[in-house]
Amino acid sequence: MNKNIQELVQLSSIDKKIDSFQPQIDAAQMKITKSNAKLQEARGRLEKIKGLIASNEQKIVTYEEQLRFLGEQLKNSVKKSRDISSEKEMKALAIEEDIAKEKMTFANEEIARLQEINAKKLIESQEEQGGFDLLESECSSIAADVENEKSQIETNKIGLFSDREKTIREVDQKVLAFYEKIRNWAGNSAVALVKKQACYGCYMKLNDKTYADVIRAEEITTCPHCGRILYVERESAGI
Repeated sequence: MNKNIQELVQLSSIDKKIDSFQPQIDAAQMKITKSNAKLQEARGRLEKIKGLIASNEQKIVTYEEQLRFLGEQLKNSVKKSRDISSEKEMKALAIEEDIAKEKMTFANEEIARLQEINAKKLIESQEEQGGFDLLESECSSIAADVENEKSQIETNKIGLFSDREKTIREVDQKVLAFYEKIRNWAGNSAVALVKKQACYGCYMKLNDKTYADVIRAEEITTCPHCGRILYVERESAGI
C-alpha cells in the first residue's frame, strides 16, 4: 500500500477515536442528569408532604385558638344567664351556646381529622426521606464515577492527540491538506474502506477500474460517487 495511503488510514483511525470521545462524555453527563432529575423528583415529593403537614399543623393551631375563644364564650354565657330577666333573652343566649357548641364540635373533629392525616403523612415523609437519602448517595456515587470516566477520557485524548501530531509530521503536507479538505465535509469518514467493490462511505458500487486502482494502492484514489479517499484491507482483497 502506498505510504501516503497508509498514513491517511492511520490518521483517519486516530481522528475517529478522538471524535468518539464526545459521545462518551455526553453519555457520562447524561448519567448525572438522569440521577439529578430523580433526586429533584424525590425532593419535590418530600417537600410537598412536609408542606402539607405544616399547613395542617397551622390549621390545628387555628382550631385550637377557636376552641379557646369558644370556651371563654361559654363561660361568659354562664355568667350572663344569672342576670337574664326575660324568656326572650334566655332563648337568645341558648342559641348562642348551641352555635358555640356546634363550632367546638366541628373544631374538635377537624383537629382529630388533621392529626390523623399528619400521622400518616409523617410515616410517608419518613419513607420518602429514606428514599431521598438513598438517591442522594447514589447521585454522589454516580458523580464520582463520571468524574473518573471523564478523567480517563481526557488522559486518552491527550495520548491520541500526541499520536495525531506525530502522524501529521510524517504525512506529506499536500496530502494532509487534501485529507483535511475532505474531512471538512465528510467528518471522520474522510477515508473510507472498500468492501465487496463498494465504498463504505456512501455504499455505492465502484467500477472495475476504480476498484483495481484501490487494490493496487499505488496512488491515492477517491470515490467517484462521494469523493472520499478509498482503501482496501489487504487480507479482504486477497493480497
